[in-house]
Amino acid sequence: MKNPVLPASGTFEINEMTKNYLDPGKLGALINKTVFKNFRPGNDPPRIVETSCGILNSVGIPSKGIEYFLEYDLKKLCSYDVPVIVSVAGASIEEFSELVGMVSERGMGNFIELDLSCPNLEEEKIWATDANLLFDLVKKAKKVSALPIIAKLSPQVSDIAEIAAAAESAGADMIALINTIKGMKIDISKRKPFLGNLSGGLSGPAILPIAVYAVWEVYEAVSVPIIGMGGISNLESALEMIMAGASAVAVGMYNFVDPGFMLRLIDELDNYLLENKITNISELVGLAHKGR
Repeated sequence: MKNPVLPASGTFEINEMTKNYLDPGKLGALINKTVFKNFRPGNDPPRIVETSCGILNSVGIPSKGIEYFLEYDLKKLCSYDVPVIVSVAGASIEEFSELVGMVSERGMGNFIELDLSCPNLEEEKIWATDANLLFDLVKKAKKVSALPIIAKLSPQVSDIAEIAAAAESAGADMIALINTIKGMKIDISKRKPFLGNLSGGLSGPAILPIAVYAVWEVYEAVSVPIIGMGGISNLESALEMIMAGASAVAVGMYNFVDPGFMLRLIDELDNYLLENKITNISELVGLAHKGR
């Protein structure tokens, strides 16, 4: 990667409007909105509502399906001179493996992210909350993948380090964390939840301390690189994430606040390195652990 800054899945779309704010070719990597095997319409509106220091979203990951993505969207992502992460999700181990195999066979992209926060319909569990299920999924995906595998984890577990260790032992080449945190907002005038799906995922600065702690815990438990995300909104928050153990940081909700933020963050990180006479960002990764 040219730098350690990339968008979180589903928070940055390349189109003529966003190109006015940001050149995608200057980012550390690009990633698609998580794609499923078949078409998905997404959840009922309203889908997004603001909260203190963040937003709740219940978009529901609408998708045109893997065939459309491979034919059109992936080509656009790969037209820029940056690594491409392909994010996929499925309802079963077989479906995940099928998607990973299809992406690998296409011969485009550089990494495959397994979005493990979606439900396993067979077991009625979230993949990222069950170490055994997650292990089996990652292991089988790894067998059919020609690309490095990123396991994206949920913070809503009792021991995220244990989950991350299971992913690594199954063959995951990287860990991405955290995904959003479940929450709700009530419309007191209508006396019912704002969101059409009742609850949604909380993102934004409000979850930064949770994300930093998760990265800290996982850094102590695994040896593979970590992509940290959740609440990054300025230089300080990105440095916290890196010093906790993240080798790269993904910006999510704040892309909606300031579409040019990621490029500014890249410049601010460069200036920080110069001002502190640090030759490489890797010198900061996990630095907070060394002073204990």
